[in-house]
Amino acid sequence: MTLMPLPALMIEPAIRMALAEDLGRAGDITTQATVPAEAKARVLLNARVSGRIAGLDCARMAFRLIDPALKVAVVREDGSDVEPGDTIAAIEGAARSILTAERVALNFLGHMSGIATATREIARAIEGTKAHVCCTRKTTPGLRIFEKYAVRAGGGMNHRFGLDDAVLIKDNHIAVSGGITAAIQRAKQASGHMVKIEVEVDTLDQLDEALAEGVDAVLLDNMSPQMLTEAVRRINGRAIAEASGRITVETAPAIAASGVDLISCGWITHSAPCLDIGLDFDQLTAS
Repeated sequence: MTLMPLPALMIEPAIRMALAEDLGRAGDITTQATVPAEAKARVLLNARVSGRIAGLDCARMAFRLIDPALKVAVVREDGSDVEPGDTIAAIEGAARSILTAERVALNFLGHMSGIATATREIARAIEGTKAHVCCTRKTTPGLRIFEKYAVRAGGGMNHRFGLDDAVLIKDNHIAVSGGITAAIQRAKQASGHMVKIEVEVDTLDQLDEALAEGVDAVLLDNMSPQMLTEAVRRINGRAIAEASGRITVETAPAIAASGVDLISCGWITHSAPCLDIGLDFDQLTAS
């Protein structure tokens, strides 16, 4: 799948807000006090650990919003794998500007690369099966577009972006509406022809009930690999089969082997560790 970049118009508001938060009321008083205004520098963004890169456009925008004259040269594009010591990008220009933008740039780059790396590990674990790893809505408020982009950079797929993308009938909807059949029928009556309907089930009887109503997808929640295999057999291509429920790198292969189409993981966005990326001075002049 081709990794399409996020439009600058979508990136800029979040980066601008993060920089404004960091600059506060008086700006970068440490850099202003200690670094000569005429100092020029060339720095490198280097990987400290192995991983998958995502978020370079965010990092680049952080530097350029502080100083449009800064030159940013990308060495390893988003979606690239890196090893410790690999250079990801080089930045050249006013030392003050580089230091002021550094933390915001690294925050986005490290966070998104961590998500991409976690996604990559799941994707590698299920290679050879038909299953794809996908994310959920368990994202950091305000950062969903970035985190879901990072999932794509890691080789995963995106689930819905918000509550208005599709109908996903979960256990609480079923409880309040009076059952699976009632919930699906109401959803069909209320939805347009372009809206897909998915329903969460945790038993095979619930699955049969959902399939009888002709849903587009079923979310098979917390089922064992054996139960998932039987669920896939019953679905028999009539709906997309999505497995979910505390899936890890270790458990994913057996789940994928059941024949499901998707494996959804919330932790790849809400709990993935930041990828350790550092900014190292390569050259410093006072001209």
